[in-house]
Amino acid sequence: MESFDHKSFVQRLTTRPGIYQMYDADGELLYVGKAKNLRNRVGSYFRASGLSTKTMALVSRIQDIQVTVTSTEVDALLLEHNLIKSHRPPYNILLRDDKSYPYIFLSTEDKYPRLSMHRGPKRRKGSYFGPYPSAAAVRDSLHFLQKVFKVRQCEDSYFRNRSRPCLQHQIDRCTAPCVNLVSPEDYAEQVENTRLFLNGKSNELMVRLADDMEQAAAALEYEKAAIYRDQLGQLQHVQATQGIEGSSGDLDILAAAVDRGRACVQVLFVRNARVLGSKSYYPPLKLEETDSEVLAAFLPQYYLSASRPIPADIIVNALPEDVDTLIEAFSAEAGRQVRIRQRVRDTRARWLQLALQTAQTNLVAHLAGRQSTLERVQSLQDVLQLPDLPERMECFDISHSSGEATVASCVVFDQNGPRKSDYRKFNIEGVAAGDDYAAMQQALERRYKRLQSGEGALPDILFIDGGKGQVSQAMSVLEDLQIKGVMVVGVAKGHTRKAGFETLVMGDSGREQQLPGDSAALHLIQYIRDEAHRFAITGHRARRDKTRKQSLLEGIPGVGAKRRRELLRHFGSAQGVKNASVDELKKITGISATLAQQIYDHLHGSAD
Repeated sequence: MESFDHKSFVQRLTTRPGIYQMYDADGELLYVGKAKNLRNRVGSYFRASGLSTKTMALVSRIQDIQVTVTSTEVDALLLEHNLIKSHRPPYNILLRDDKSYPYIFLSTEDKYPRLSMHRGPKRRKGSYFGPYPSAAAVRDSLHFLQKVFKVRQCEDSYFRNRSRPCLQHQIDRCTAPCVNLVSPEDYAEQVENTRLFLNGKSNELMVRLADDMEQAAAALEYEKAAIYRDQLGQLQHVQATQGIEGSSGDLDILAAAVDRGRACVQVLFVRNARVLGSKSYYPPLKLEETDSEVLAAFLPQYYLSASRPIPADIIVNALPEDVDTLIEAFSAEAGRQVRIRQRVRDTRARWLQLALQTAQTNLVAHLAGRQSTLERVQSLQDVLQLPDLPERMECFDISHSSGEATVASCVVFDQNGPRKSDYRKFNIEGVAAGDDYAAMQQALERRYKRLQSGEGALPDILFIDGGKGQVSQAMSVLEDLQIKGVMVVGVAKGHTRKAGFETLVMGDSGREQQLPGDSAALHLIQYIRDEAHRFAITGHRARRDKTRKQSLLEGIPGVGAKRRRELLRHFGSAQGVKNASVDELKKITGISATLAQQIYDHLHGSAD
């Protein structure tokens, strides 16, 4: 195979901005990059010295380079981002975080406004505060607000149908506006205090609460004064722990730490001068070696997404080389000026230091976890007497409730731990209720028929949660599919059914083996087995709950939404419809004798 003629290619390149795509001999995209000057940037990959080991590994695979010229560096940045997101090249940093971020929502159309968590489009009229890094951060804030200001958080349907105060009122977490135990004026005051707090105006709020406390005490309303005193104390505690004196505005703080070929990017969310929380990312490094290079690759993928708002200020611990291009792109995306800065003072400097220390600490723990996993894999290699370290391990488990909504799980592990993107669930159909053997057979056949046809990769070890029967089932399926080279190991719970007493059943020989309770290999097997069990239960519960929520009336031929409403209105419930006779069904407007018989047969046939 002829090597890529980089010299003539680089000589022909333009000096204008654009993106370049590098391909291997099979035409697979290896890397996408952007450049202010295409000739200089692409040529830098082929210089005689100064390249990192990772870059040399990339260059050795290049057989073709395609370029796209753009008008500006910003256009190149946006095109690069879209191509990385679409093609996911192996030598680019890939950020797998496409979820929408939660907000706190305060309704404005209700007489007694409600606080709640919100995700997705902001269609309802009201105030949105956030975004928060996670649902847990929202719940923590809602819990604090419930204790301090006692604004209701119950569903509107629940609120409208109350005839007496609920438990939240009894534990002093709500003022019970549902049964008029608080006046609209007093409730509106608590709503306004909540709004001030969420808008970051804590100093103004504390002055107001102090004045109210003094007025209530002067009027001899000591219970009311005590409420203001407690609210003031709670706010002072929060302000002291967050250290927000002298700071304002919305900003994100990103700190990158790099060590031993791995990186951690810690993102600190600050909105209205309040720290809402933080989130850690561990992007796999390909060509990046420094903090600034990691952030240069991370920032476009993180912010150029419709689901993530861009704050006015972004503070980083290392400025990317193309920071001006990023600022221009982010400002265009946000519709206002965005700043990216490294040099900050006072509170922001403390926040940046906190983010950096967190990134460094989390990276050390992450690397220790990877090392621990590798040691366990090495121990498993010794126990199973494998010639090489297993690169891929899969485990299957079955979950159901007395045969209902059976789901099989398949989890995948490699030398770094779980590969959650490769996890699969299988809804089991057409087997007798509670027949775990048949369920396992169906799941294995569906899984490995796909792999046999070229979808994915075969594992080195196949773990089965079960004993000899399940192992024999797995061996039979692999034999029928003519799949060889996969070691099958059953993980039986043993006589005591306690962790640490598992029995391994070897598929090729049927030999049983017990490992010591302190065996690193056993700990890895338990981890894989428990993860398969967790994933199976999660899938089963979701399927079961979906089935149980489905009305008995759904799926009846000739009965649409309108007729279902008429039936429910007349008989009161789906069970009432089921208990009705054909003559009673015929009395409903729009239901003929034939349709009434069909409804009756469908409902009673499903019960047999």
